[in-house]
Amino acid sequence: MTSKPDHRPSGRRAARRGVVTVEFAVVAPIFFMFVLGVIEFTRAMMVESLLTNAAHLGARAGIIDSAQTSDVTTAVTNYLSGAGISGTTISVTPSPPSSAGYGQNVTVTVSVPYSSVSWLPAPE
Repeated sequence: MTSKPDHRPSGRRAARRGVVTVEFAVVAPIFFMFVLGVIEFTRAMMVESLLTNAAHLGARAGIIDSAQTSDVTTAVTNYLSGAGISGTTISVTPSPPSSAGYGQNVTVTVSVPYSSVSWLPAPE
């Protein structure tokens, strides 16, 4: 009589497989949360850079002699819409920027809510 070979792992090997599964179950959520945190932080830095560039372009549009606030707003909105960012708040000082005297600063401030640019759901 021929017996069929037993292909089950030995007791020690089976126990090791169980330990690996438990270790993965403990470590994987922490690892994935860390990776998502790094991605979200990188996205936040990218959005900050885009907002800075948009404010710079808005200020450049605002220093032209006959510039109006709408010109600045259009320049900023066009730049950010190309990057896929919407829902921004734009403020220009002085308003209209053409009223700024020689040597006076034209300040453009651009802000966006975190929930508009985050890839993860924002807590409310």
